[in-house]
Amino acid sequence: MPDADTYLSAEQAAETLGISRATLYSYVSRGLIRAVNVEGDPRRRLYDLHDIEQMRRRKNVGRRPRDVAATTLDWGFPVLSSGISQIERGRLGFRGRDAVDWAGHATLEDTARLLWSCGDSDPFAGAAAPEAGWDGGLLERAAGLPLTERCQALLPFVAAGRATAWQRASPRLWHGAVALLRATAAAASGTAPGARPVHEHLSSAWGLDPAAEQVVRRALVLLADHELNASAFAVRVVASTGASLGACLTAGLSALSGPLHGGTISLVERLLEDCHGDAEAEVETRLRRGEGVPGFGHPLYPDGDPRAAALLPLLPPDPERDALVSVMAETVGKLPNVDFALAAIRLAFDLPKDSGHVVFAVGRTVGWIAHALEQYGEGKLIRPRAQYTGPAPGRDAEM
Repeated sequence: MPDADTYLSAEQAAETLGISRATLYSYVSRGLIRAVNVEGDPRRRLYDLHDIEQMRRRKNVGRRPRDVAATTLDWGFPVLSSGISQIERGRLGFRGRDAVDWAGHATLEDTARLLWSCGDSDPFAGAAAPEAGWDGGLLERAAGLPLTERCQALLPFVAAGRATAWQRASPRLWHGAVALLRATAAAASGTAPGARPVHEHLSSAWGLDPAAEQVVRRALVLLADHELNASAFAVRVVASTGASLGACLTAGLSALSGPLHGGTISLVERLLEDCHGDAEAEVETRLRRGEGVPGFGHPLYPDGDPRAAALLPLLPPDPERDALVSVMAETVGKLPNVDFALAAIRLAFDLPKDSGHVVFAVGRTVGWIAHALEQYGEGKLIRPRAQYTGPAPGRDAEM
């Protein structure tokens, strides 16, 4: 029997949408609303609540262009086309492949070849370590900087980052993309660039055992792309100007550093440290203060983030971590997201302080490059309009 919390009867669905059952059936036949059969009653069907809520939102917005435009930048309607990744019915896909299944066996390099549409070509084959142009002294001076600033300080010394992409086909940029990916992994982890697979490079830098190395490999792959998030959109805006791949990565890193994006990981780590063996009390305290609890829930995954669900079971047991997950599920009804999983990985394997952010940034570099390459192919500038809300022009304004 399907879960009553995620499916509605025909009567409930029609009432929610304010339509007739005939119209509901029409939506189903057109693939707009998913319906499932009820076991033991072949004449009865239930209707996907997520699809119904999306349909209701569209109806509420209406067809006025300004109303539609106002919803596009806040988890709203799609704002541009992309063939890189898809979030649909609680699952993440990379070019038609389920991301969780893909992460079970693929490396970040495999994922790059897939998302960059390399086909039978392999830009990683025979590629030497990037000529980073930074010596031990420069690396040492950059080591004290936060991750974003460290990468942004070192990546300009990678020759591939300075080449412009204007009117260049993607295959001509692949080798530069490889150099930038490997240099990002090195800069983020404070190491010298190398030509080994990225997960092996990080494993060596952090002294991981084989089991932990495989967890990091999966995490890198699962973080490779996530549709049109804030950092990917920033990358595409910069790419639309014809700027270099290095400039695009700088934009992505800047967006990722914010506390509402990749910076959430450090907030989750603080949460886990603050529990002190009593997760229920910590959650209650935060909720009473009107604070959010970072690391839980995701607007695109009402039934839980599949990336976190794939990673957390791979970690060693941790009673405090598990207690926090249980408390949040029972009191708030939210499940852990990938930010929580990355913080948990860092603590489970006693990794360096910013390693969760490192995994996020290095993995997402593959997606940022994919978005830049796709946007280059569009050949047009991303330039939305603003709706003016300031004072109306008047005599005072003219003086």
